[in-house]
Amino acid sequence: MASRVTLQQALGTDGSDFQHRQKVATHYQISAMNKSRLKYCMVFHYVLFSVMLAKLSADILDRLNIFILEIEELQIPQPLWWEYIWCISLFLSFLGLPAIKTNKIKSLKQYMIGIVILGVGPILYATIYYFKDVYEYLMDGDKANIQVWQGYPYGVLWYGFILAASQVHGFTLYFSYNLLMAWQNRRSN
Repeated sequence: MASRVTLQQALGTDGSDFQHRQKVATHYQISAMNKSRLKYCMVFHYVLFSVMLAKLSADILDRLNIFILEIEELQIPQPLWWEYIWCISLFLSFLGLPAIKTNKIKSLKQYMIGIVILGVGPILYATIYYFKDVYEYLMDGDKANIQVWQGYPYGVLWYGFILAASQVHGFTLYFSYNLLMAWQNRRSN
């Protein structure tokens, strides 16, 4: 008994011949999926960069001798060196995007190394730097001995950023590693 032919089916077939068609190789599927996910991670990295840039805006404007009263009234604490180093990690996306577009293993490895050094390194430093304040606030709940900004414990605010950034960098490295494995499997076949 033949089934009814639809517009999606070729004439002369009932659609049951799919088992004999060619399939996309697994490494191509993995590559396409991880490329897309890595691009999303880069977008989230840009979002985190905009948050960091907003935090650094007071210091940047001070260095440029630009005075904006509304920003000065926020009394944003002076930035530490790790904040500027972390911002440099955004520019690695200009190395990573062409690498995933052209399947360049060497460029993707350089991108991953850069993320570890300029992204994960400063985040680890910040985790250690603010640990004492966060621990003291969580154990005592007292804000007397810790740095506070706008009534909020400064270290806890940074830990929120650190959590988001570590997830973005962790997924970035995971998807980059999956791409490397898929590309190396393709070249060995």
